[in-house]
Amino acid sequence: MMKYIIIAVIILLAIIVVGLLFRKKHNAEIERLEQLKLQIQNKPILEELTKVKQLNMNGQTEEMFERWREIWTEIMDLHIPKIDALLFDADDAINRFRFGKATELEKDIEIRIDDVDRQMNEILSELEELIGSEEKNRSEMDVMKDQYRLARKNLLAHQHSYGAAAAPLEKKLEAFSPLFEEYDRLTAEGNYLKARTTVMGLSEEGDYVFSLIDEIPALLTDINSKIPSYISELRNGIREMESQSYYLNHLELTRQLDRMEDELVGMKEEVARLNVDETKEKAEEMKERIDSFYEILEKEVKAKHFVDYYKAETGRHLELINRDARDMHDECLFVQQSYKISESDAAIPKACLEKLEELNRRFDLFKSRTEEDQSAYSNLEEELVYIREELAKIDVIQHDFTESLKSLRIGENEARRKVEDLKRRLQETDRMLHKANTPGIPEEMDVRLEEAEEQLFVAMQSLQEVPLNMKLVDNYVMNAEQSIEEVEEKSVEMIENVLLVERIIQYGNRFRKTNPQMDAKLKEAEESFRQLRYSKALEEAATAVESFEPGSMKRIEVLVKEEAWRV
Repeated sequence: MMKYIIIAVIILLAIIVVGLLFRKKHNAEIERLEQLKLQIQNKPILEELTKVKQLNMNGQTEEMFERWREIWTEIMDLHIPKIDALLFDADDAINRFRFGKATELEKDIEIRIDDVDRQMNEILSELEELIGSEEKNRSEMDVMKDQYRLARKNLLAHQHSYGAAAAPLEKKLEAFSPLFEEYDRLTAEGNYLKARTTVMGLSEEGDYVFSLIDEIPALLTDINSKIPSYISELRNGIREMESQSYYLNHLELTRQLDRMEDELVGMKEEVARLNVDETKEKAEEMKERIDSFYEILEKEVKAKHFVDYYKAETGRHLELINRDARDMHDECLFVQQSYKISESDAAIPKACLEKLEELNRRFDLFKSRTEEDQSAYSNLEEELVYIREELAKIDVIQHDFTESLKSLRIGENEARRKVEDLKRRLQETDRMLHKANTPGIPEEMDVRLEEAEEQLFVAMQSLQEVPLNMKLVDNYVMNAEQSIEEVEEKSVEMIENVLLVERIIQYGNRFRKTNPQMDAKLKEAEESFRQLRYSKALEEAATAVESFEPGSMKRIEVLVKEEAWRV
C-alpha cells in the first residue's frame, strides 16, 4: 500500500514540476508580447502628425492627415485595449495552468500586435515621404529658381554668344514659368507629393537646359572662331611649305580641310537645334584631327632637315664603302694566292659589291627624287635611313673580313715562331736526356721523342704548302706542342726518378750489412735500374727504405728535385 502512495506522490510532484516549468515559459512569452506592445505604443506618430499640422492643411495633405489620425485613433482606442484584455486573459489562463488556452491567446495577441505594427510603420513611412517631400521641394526649388534667374540673365546679356540657339533656349526657359506656378499651386493646396513629381520633372529639364546655356557659348566659339582659325593657319602653313619645295599632295590635307569647313556649317545647324552632345564630340574629334595635321607637317619639316643634313654625308660614305669593297675584293684575290679561304668567306667580297650596286642605284634614285620635288620628305627620310643602315652593316662586314685577312698573315708568323720554339724545346729535351747521368734512355722515351719529332715535322711541312691552310697549320702546331710538352714532362720525371733511385740506394747502403732483408730488396731495385725500368726500380727501393725508416723518402725527394732542375 505504501508503495502505491509513494508512486502517486512522485507522479504528483512530477506534474507540479512540469506545470511550473510550463508556467515559467508562458510567463516569459507574455513578458515578450507586453514589450512588443509597449514598443508600438511608443512609436512617434503623434510627433510626426504634429509636424504635418505645420504644413498647408489642404487637399491631399488634409486627406492623408485625417486618414492617419483615424487609423491612429482606432489603434489606440480599439486595438491596444483589445490586446491588453487578451494579455490579461492569457495571464489568468497561465495561473490556472490552462496552458493550451494560453497558447491560443498568445498566438492571437502576436497576430494583432504584428497587424498594428504594420499599420503604424506604413503611417510613419507615408509621413516621412510627405514631410521629406515638402523639405526637398522647398530646398530644390530655391536652387532651381536661382539657376533659372542666372540662366535668363546670361542668355539676355550674352545673346550674341548663343547665335541661332538663343531663340530655342529662350523657349525652353519660358516653359519653366508654368511649372513654377504649378508647383506653387500644388504646394498651396497641400499636394506636396504631386508637387514632388513636378519638382523632379523641373530638375531633370533644368539640368538639360542649364547645361546647354553653360556649354553652347564655348562650343560656338570653337565652331565659329577657334577651329576656323586653326584651319586658316594650317592652310597658310601648307602654302608656305609648298613654296619651300615640300611635297604635300599625298597627304590630301587641303581636301580634308575643305571637308571640315563643310562639317562646321552642319555643326552650327545642330547647335541651333540644341543637339549639343554629338556636336561637342565632333568638335573635339575635329581639334584632334587638326593636331594630327600639325604633327604630320612637323614630321615633314624634321624629315627635310634630316635629308638636307645627311644627304651629302651619305653620298661620301657610299663612295668610301665602294672603294673599300673594291680594295677588299682585290686583297681577297691576292690573299687567296697564299692562303686557303673557306667558300663562305671567299663569297663575302662579292656579296658586298652586289649589295653596294643595289644601294648605289637606290641612292641615285633618291637624289633624283630630291631634285624633282615630287616626293614627301618623310618618304625620302625613310629611304635615306635604310641606305645608311645598310651601309653601316656593310662597313662592319668589310672591317671584320679585312681583319680576318690580316689575321692570316699574323697567324702564319705566329705559327712559324711557335714551330721554331718547339724545335728548340725538343732539341733541349733531347740534349737534357743525353746529358743526364743515366744508364740509358728507355725505349718508351725514344718512342715519345720520335712521335714528337714526327708531329713537329708535319707542322713544318704544313707551313710549306701554297696556299696555306691556316686551320690545318694551327691544328698541326697544336698537336706538336702537346706532344713536345708531354716529352718534356716525361723527361724531367725520368731524370728525377733516376736521381731518386740512386740517392735512395746510396742511403740504403748504410744498412745493407746489418739488414739482409733490405739488402735483398735493394738488389732487386738495382737489377730493375740496370734494365732501364726506372719507375719499377724507384718503387722497389723506396719500399725498402721507407719500411726501415719511415719519412726518409720525403727528405730525399726534396734534395733530388733541386738537383734535377740543375741538371
